[in-house]
Amino acid sequence: MTKRHQLIFGPGGNSESFYAQGHKRTVETFAWQKEQFGLKAFEYSFGRGINVSDAAAREIGQAARDSGVTLSVHAPYYINLASNMPETREKSIGYIRYSARLLRLMGGRRLVVHPGSPLKQPREEALARCVQALRQARAALLEDGNGEVALALETMGRPSQIGTLEEILDFVLLDASFLPCVDFAHLHAASGGALKQEKDFAAVLDRTEARLGYERARQMHIHFSKVEYGPKGELRHRLFSDEGFGPDFHPLIRLLVRRDYRAIIICESRGTMAEDAAVMQRAADEVLTG
Repeated sequence: MTKRHQLIFGPGGNSESFYAQGHKRTVETFAWQKEQFGLKAFEYSFGRGINVSDAAAREIGQAARDSGVTLSVHAPYYINLASNMPETREKSIGYIRYSARLLRLMGGRRLVVHPGSPLKQPREEALARCVQALRQARAALLEDGNGEVALALETMGRPSQIGTLEEILDFVLLDASFLPCVDFAHLHAASGGALKQEKDFAAVLDRTEARLGYERARQMHIHFSKVEYGPKGELRHRLFSDEGFGPDFHPLIRLLVRRDYRAIIICESRGTMAEDAAVMQRAADEVLTG
């Protein structure tokens, strides 16, 4: 019997080709990506705002189940759990609660969250506010009956933001339900392009396993794309076909397959996310076939 890896790949949103082929609604994307690329994950974004009705969320969830696609949701980008303004933190927790409710209507369990930014605060004070707000958010999810939702806390692409690998691992250890969302493009950008060789990716996985334990680390949520960056970090995501940009996916996928990871891997390329997710999936298959 041929061994299979246990990684699940999919796009973050709809590719330009999805619309170019005449599709208009996300409920159509799951059958499309299964037929075109054999992809089994999809991340729905509330990044710029939550504008999905309960009925639409249920319809999206049913369409995903019909095609065997695992759904995750990205919470709004404007969440800031580090804010020194209590009303901003309260609103941010409210966005997490609302996103989680719609995620559960879709049948998903992983909610990706950007922790926030310290702005002009001392970083230690901002981190302490994040800790308090994350605990409050988890309590609110339990109160709402959405305890099955796992907050996937994301590493960020600019040093000015909260979200270094160590900060995210500290947050994940606050609650057994939390997971890291390791965005390798963000880590690459924030470090000025440090993810070059297999050993660089191995250091990220080794540190995550050391802090969280192997079983928890191997369930991580992953975002991946090439990225353009400058002196202050991330500028924009790029396509796999864009030359001169990193990081390269192949050193990472060799590690993930060899270590028997069970991650969900979401591609965030700009406009070719399904196509590039399929490239990643084939790369994983090729590790096993040699």
